[in-house]
Amino acid sequence: MLTGEINLGPDLLDQIHLIWPTIVMIVIGLALIYLAVSRGMEPLLLIPIGSGIVLANLFSGLVEDGGLFYLLKNIGMETKAFPLLMFLGLGALTDFSGLLQRPYVAFLAAAAQIGIFGALIGAVMLGFDLSTAAGIAVIGGADGPTAIYVSTLLAPESLWGPIAVSAYSYMALVPIIQPPIMRLLTTEGERRVRMGQLAPVRREIRIMFPIMTTLLIGVLAPQAVPLVGLMMFGNLLRESGVTERLAGSAQNEMINIVTILLGLTVGSTMAGDTFLEIETLKVFAVGLLAFIMATTGGVLFGKIIYVVSGKTVNPLLGAAGVSAVPMSARAVHKVAQEADPDNFLVMHAMGPNVAGVIGSAVAAGVLLSLLS
Repeated sequence: MLTGEINLGPDLLDQIHLIWPTIVMIVIGLALIYLAVSRGMEPLLLIPIGSGIVLANLFSGLVEDGGLFYLLKNIGMETKAFPLLMFLGLGALTDFSGLLQRPYVAFLAAAAQIGIFGALIGAVMLGFDLSTAAGIAVIGGADGPTAIYVSTLLAPESLWGPIAVSAYSYMALVPIIQPPIMRLLTTEGERRVRMGQLAPVRREIRIMFPIMTTLLIGVLAPQAVPLVGLMMFGNLLRESGVTERLAGSAQNEMINIVTILLGLTVGSTMAGDTFLEIETLKVFAVGLLAFIMATTGGVLFGKIIYVVSGKTVNPLLGAAGVSAVPMSARAVHKVAQEADPDNFLVMHAMGPNVAGVIGSAVAAGVLLSLLS
């Protein structure tokens, strides 16, 4: 039942005032489900989140002490278990060949992290304290699990939901937000640049990459080790060739279960009486600014590499430097094909795209090191 019952009488207006935020949040939850089903916008994320919003606002007992969503939040959010397990599954799903074949694309991912640090400044200017601003700024990496991980460490509990929903929403909106920026910052000739076929990567290199990356991050950004380390562990399961069952479980059953639980839990934090605040609107505004800045930074650096490489690298790859895998890579491919239908960039774009996952985790680790 709705939180708060309408009693016909003199207190009717007060009762309406109490339940209208709940009704608004139920409508928002249903809208997310509609976008997922009808528009195909990240259904694996938006359907659980939208359902969590609707359920939590229909029956408050789910989020109260002892309720299912209350327990899930304690188990998965406050312990950071859900975002870390998501990274493990993501690592098992990820092929780093594009990055290993062209290591320089890591610079495109690094350039895209300007969105995080630009958003940090913007959040401070909007009145958030530095710690909360850092929790919000990670939205700029377009990486939901990283945003959740950092926000639960740095931001107030009331902002966990808005930050997570903002990060996942902008991931879902990649096909809408990124293409206009890519077209604005590049010429048709640049978008038509074709890139050569990628060579296979030796098995030994694929195995050593997750090990060496974990060790390097442990030295340079220790606070990023939980995220990057579990991602690399998942990738080692994939690439070792001797743990197919474990890799299969991480790629399928585990990440699917965690996605359901994480989505429901994130949605359940969006209760009407706490979500519809001015701070929430600020979070979404900063998130949009961060995502635009990240895409812009990546494309502009892509243009630099385009020139330095003798015009052999398509500058659109810079837009894939954000962590929205594989949505950004697909967006790059689509924009390139608008200029040349025979230009296939998706595999090339996966290099900076997976590097962006590591980059956003490292940027998060830097912020945590400075502010913890």
